[in-house]
Amino acid sequence: MKNTFRIIAFLEGVSYILLMTVGLYFKYQLGDPTYVKLLGMPHGLLFVSYILFAFLIKENENWRIKDLGIVLLASILPFGTFYMDWKYLKKSI
Repeated sequence: MKNTFRIIAFLEGVSYILLMTVGLYFKYQLGDPTYVKLLGMPHGLLFVSYILFAFLIKENENWRIKDLGIVLLASILPFGTFYMDWKYLKKSI
């Protein structure tokens, strides 16, 4: 389950960066909201999956409330999921 969470975290981070760069560039600079719609749905599904998996694996990883809070906060910060993977998951493999 941990490896699945790592994959979801990576994909969520990549989708967030694409949405914030490519999607918003096309929407506000070129007036074409197509990419926001195209990238928004997969990102939303990955975001919800990330949150659910974080709650599911917190017991196995022995995360305290503070750790879980940081993991959850990482989902809304650009590049946060990559930091979370390095700090909380990669070291315990």
